[in-house]
Amino acid sequence: MKQTLAIALVLLCASRVFGGSPDGVSTQDVSFTAQCDGTEQKYVLLFPASFASVEPHDVLIALHGYGADRWQFVKAERDECRAARDFAAEYKMLYVSPDYRASTSWMGPKAEADVAQIITDLKRTYRVSRVFLCGSSMGGASSLAFAVLQPELIDGVASMNGMANFLEYENFQDAIRESFGGSKADSPLEYKKRSAEFWLEKLTMPVGLAVSGQDTLVPPQSVLRLAEALKASGGNVLLIYRENRGHTTQYADAKTILEFMLDSARPKTAN
Repeated sequence: MKQTLAIALVLLCASRVFGGSPDGVSTQDVSFTAQCDGTEQKYVLLFPASFASVEPHDVLIALHGYGADRWQFVKAERDECRAARDFAAEYKMLYVSPDYRASTSWMGPKAEADVAQIITDLKRTYRVSRVFLCGSSMGGASSLAFAVLQPELIDGVASMNGMANFLEYENFQDAIRESFGGSKADSPLEYKKRSAEFWLEKLTMPVGLAVSGQDTLVPPQSVLRLAEALKASGGNVLLIYRENRGHTTQYADAKTILEFMLDSARPKTAN
């Protein structure tokens, strides 16, 4: 069963039917030395058309799904990936797609450290106004995890077909155990602190959520509960729930939650 799930998710999320970047967008494949362990890590950086380094720009970081890598959100024709690229290009954002450690990463400690380092490095190099985070599937779960782990670094988050509770999630446990440095039984606090459902008070930024009722790979229940709890506590959240869809987010829904995230964020600054 685990092998079947893994194969299905790899085929679905890492499909390499590649397209191009939006017109005028230039691409840079960036290598950096991870501060947490000295290894070489990578991310792709897309510059908007007519990029001017003297002007402030927002950043959109897109986290890939299981079985993929940094190129998924740059080249894949999946609706979630196209929507994120088009959104970043429309608003002239710096668009960043990191490996965040592995094709099977679920935002463990080293992945978290890498993404935080990328944000810090971008702010040192460019005039960054705001930083937004999105992802699909594993990337959707990881974007919510990073938002509660490092809320001071994120101005908005959009999660597509992700989940918000690692303690109850049962799929891909071998990969999550490797990423988190132990099993649920070994490290329950590690799993809890990466589960957005338990940390509503840290989700002070706008949160866009899109999930599907027929999704068995990354079931929607924890995100549905998260959305309900955020609404009840006065959080800034938009939920799109497609009861009859499977493990996908359609283009229009992805754009809608990305637009909500941006429109509801703090005003852009001229850093």
